Amino acid sequence: MTDVEFLGFDPGYGAVKIFSSGGPRVLPSTVSVPRDDRPLAVAGLRTGTPPLEIEIGAARFFVGPGAHRWGRPLENLDLRRFAGAPEMIALACAALLPYAGRPIGLVVGLPLEAARADGAAEAARRLFRNLPAFRWRESPRAPWQEARVEVVEVRVTAQPVAAVLDYFLDEEGRAIPERRGEFERPVGVINIGFNTVDLLAVRRREALMDFVAGDTLGVRRLLEHVAFRTGSVWTLAELDEELRRGTLEGVREALDVWEREVLGFIERQWGSRWRGLARIIGAGGGMKLLGARLALPFEGKLFVPDDPVISTARGLWKLARMKRQAA
Repeated sequence: MTDVEFLGFDPGYGAVKIFSSGGPRVLPSTVSVPRDDRPLAVAGLRTGTPPLEIEIGAARFFVGPGAHRWGRPLENLDLRRFAGAPEMIALACAALLPYAGRPIGLVVGLPLEAARADGAAEAARRLFRNLPAFRWRESPRAPWQEARVEVVEVRVTAQPVAAVLDYFLDEEGRAIPERRGEFERPVGVINIGFNTVDLLAVRRREALMDFVAGDTLGVRRLLEHVAFRTGSVWTLAELDEELRRGTLEGVREALDVWEREVLGFIERQWGSRWRGLARIIGAGGGMKLLGARLALPFEGKLFVPDDPVISTARGLWKLARMKRQAA
């Protein structure tokens, strides 16, 4: 399928990230079900920009920034979302809308716990291979338009593996010469996503199982600390929107506590064995918050890419490029 464009597809709990030859695309993983009442539109009050609306069969969803202000939030952070949960289907259709009407392939990265679960990879393949036809509109007053995303092939791997590939491969899928020597030695990954912190170490493409671990200590934990301290009643997605805008109150105090939790988890799993790693690769949106703080404890071994948010999706895309080179 040399004529099929492959995309790196990271269906994160905080945002869906896509990487292609055209660069990155990020869609916040915010989904709600429309309700009978709309946000108030009266003099002196703003309703905000309406989110994208998706209709799949008899079900309708608001998707993307602001969705929770326009409907009843769907916010489940369990592993079943990758096996065909309605909100994941709506997110996938919305994120892949620009590619509707032409065959594409996906290299999908799952969180470590999901990727290791029995049958999870096959369930994800079925989910993304069989996305339904849908209708969409940009606002409640816009006309409905019909679309279908044709996914002809799906490959699945774990998100931390993609972070390794992003570090070692260039955009043609070839090994970066100056990093080739590190590939012969153990290399670790700390992937701090929205829901989970995933740890992994590899040597010559083989996982070192003593270094593999995951826990729900991602950015959600930071937001939960903020909500507890401030008494906020916002959803996690709404708190995340404020965090991305830099307007979330109480972050500094909560960040100190969250940092200690993440470091404690890593210490329990790795102990001092991290000193034997040639490099530790940092990935995920949480690295934008903790990367500088983790540099000191890991004594210069930590490498954080230029944009840790999209590094996993970019690594997935590079994996597709590497396989094309080998074909």
